Amino acid sequence: MDGVFLLILLAVPAVVALGIWYQRHRVGLARKFAESAGWEYVGSDSGLVTRWYGTPFDVGRSRRTSEVVRGRFRGRPATSFGYRYTTGSGKNQSTYTFHVVAIDLPAYLPTLTLTPDGLGAKIAKGLGGQDIQLESEEFNARWRVEARDQKFAHDVVNPRLMHRMLAPDAYGLSLRIEGTSILTWTMGSPRYEDVVRRLQVLCAIADAVPRFVWLDHGYDPGTP
Repeated sequence: MDGVFLLILLAVPAVVALGIWYQRHRVGLARKFAESAGWEYVGSDSGLVTRWYGTPFDVGRSRRTSEVVRGRFRGRPATSFGYRYTTGSGKNQSTYTFHVVAIDLPAYLPTLTLTPDGLGAKIAKGLGGQDIQLESEEFNARWRVEARDQKFAHDVVNPRLMHRMLAPDAYGLSLRIEGTSILTWTMGSPRYEDVVRRLQVLCAIADAVPRFVWLDHGYDPGTP
């Protein structure tokens, strides 16, 4: 019994040291990406926790951010960060980690969500969840579309965007227009080799918003 206790005492500092090393390693990755992209390393930003209300920001407790980096991509303000929250308690406690990438929009837009049309989406639809059907059967088979304003959804998810969202780089992403942002989130720690791909898809969505939609929401993008 004493031997087991001794092993535990020896293991605790090793676990703490490993945790410190891993945290520093993650910070190093974030700083390296920020430097290579000409962005700014911020570290954490509590304002991001309450900026959005949809998934994954509407569940759990002890919500926090890490590895926040900011800059510009194709002329748009952009942010990449890690986001965590905790659910349950005691032995049932779990912590979930996400990589969130977002770009800022010049005007407030209605919420529109695009998620992969996999098994989870089919179950949700079977329970009465929304899935707006559009003109492309191939697109409908791959993507689930949700929006309170269905006209807005049809205006934005137009043939041009549907074609773009069938490209390989958009596969598997969860995406949402919410307020003055377009964001994408995936489970796991930030993957910096994937940030540019995600930003390209986000910008494609922003580029697909028709001029009349911007005008309806108080922003004039200029002559097309």
